[in-house]
Amino acid sequence: MDAQPRHCHSLRVHDVKGEEHQTLLIKAPVRSSNILMTQDLCELSAVQAVEQIRNGIITSQALVSACLTRIADTDDVIKAWTWIDPDYALVQAKEADRLSQTGYATGPLHGVPVGLKDIIDTKDMPTQCGSPIMENHQPATDARLVEQLRKAGAVIMGKTATTEFAYMHPSETTNPHDASRSPAGSSSGSAAAVAARQVPLAVGTQTGGSVIRPASFCGVYGMKPSRGLVSRTGVFRTSRSLDHVGGFANSIGDISLLIDALGCYDPSDPDSLAHSRPNLLNGVDDETAFVPDIAWFDFSFHDRLKDDARAGFVLLIDALGPRMKRISNVPQVANLIDVHKIIYDYELAQNMNEMAATHGQLLSEEMHAAIQRSTAIGQDQYEDAIALKENANAFFQGHFGNYDAILAPSAVGEALPLSTGSTGDSVFCTIWTLAGLPALTLPLLVGDNNLPIGVQLIGAAGQDDQLIRTASWVQNAL
Repeated sequence: MDAQPRHCHSLRVHDVKGEEHQTLLIKAPVRSSNILMTQDLCELSAVQAVEQIRNGIITSQALVSACLTRIADTDDVIKAWTWIDPDYALVQAKEADRLSQTGYATGPLHGVPVGLKDIIDTKDMPTQCGSPIMENHQPATDARLVEQLRKAGAVIMGKTATTEFAYMHPSETTNPHDASRSPAGSSSGSAAAVAARQVPLAVGTQTGGSVIRPASFCGVYGMKPSRGLVSRTGVFRTSRSLDHVGGFANSIGDISLLIDALGCYDPSDPDSLAHSRPNLLNGVDDETAFVPDIAWFDFSFHDRLKDDARAGFVLLIDALGPRMKRISNVPQVANLIDVHKIIYDYELAQNMNEMAATHGQLLSEEMHAAIQRSTAIGQDQYEDAIALKENANAFFQGHFGNYDAILAPSAVGEALPLSTGSTGDSVFCTIWTLAGLPALTLPLLVGDNNLPIGVQLIGAAGQDDQLIRTASWVQNAL
């Protein structure tokens, strides 16, 4: 293929012969459930794995063993895991196979390995939150979402690395595409483990951009569902108003499968949705006639986009043509960046003050700085920010009466060098997190250093299945 000029790397596709084609095409999703048995089982999608385990083509033990081998071969460099017990993973897989062989009903993730961000409580594994303060901390019970995964038949492989208390101080994890680059944060290990095919699925959390940005940096699919879709009971709290649970996968179908399995009503979580939940898998291959209307907001902070990312989005918007509408002059939305920061700093400090008082010497400079910033935020200012957050919900409810989705960058560009000491800028994620909207990042763009750049789609609150439907249309249309 002819050399591409600088800033023209964009969307690529590989045909069935593996040959790469030029700009404005995407990597086609795998639809067939057939796979040669000689192929590495780590390359199976979760959807394929569930089907093949159910049909007796492979066993959970074989799949888990393949993942454990991949972890052993690659994690000395990637450092995606903080706790893993191969023997225990195989015990779970053996039980999954026993249930299959004896004819018991199986769940939607039966026998499939899943990684958990290390701020999620597990009664049989430590939860250490990326901090020496919590070293070897052993919860007494499972988080509600872990109960859901076990109910679905998943094999809980272990705990993936997180930044300190899911905030900004980086973990030791490296980017699977380039070990000198960051996987982003705070769900660094979960994104890296899926990108390295160490597991097909992993769970993360997002309070600012901690699912979407790592997925973008690592070149995988990441989803932060609607606020209240997935329970946060048993997940370390940083911000009641902003915390979300999300996940990582290597296809739209797999991320849908995971979020469907995680979702449930939980009266212990005050923001849990008490009504029926959307079925995301229904949106993946919906064959009904559907052509979405998609909006792009021209924000002032788009000047933070790197040149290659900006060039890619220009091409992408042009490719989507009449389905796209650019919207300018939305100050009531742009200033939500500041609203998010006020709420985050204030609530983070409320959750960390006691720990700072007792173990302050073990907290990072980034955490101390956030706690210090919160002292300048008065109760009235915080309550005003909460009110603006509710106003944002009303604004977006009206907006999605006219549009099916919003298109946005997932990050400012490619993964940052580890030497920067930063996990990246979450500016393109914070508004949607504040408003509790479902957001999905697709690994469609490639930057100047041949590293992935994600494309984010945002949907209406509670309509996560419609967002998946739109994302499938975008991926197929391109």
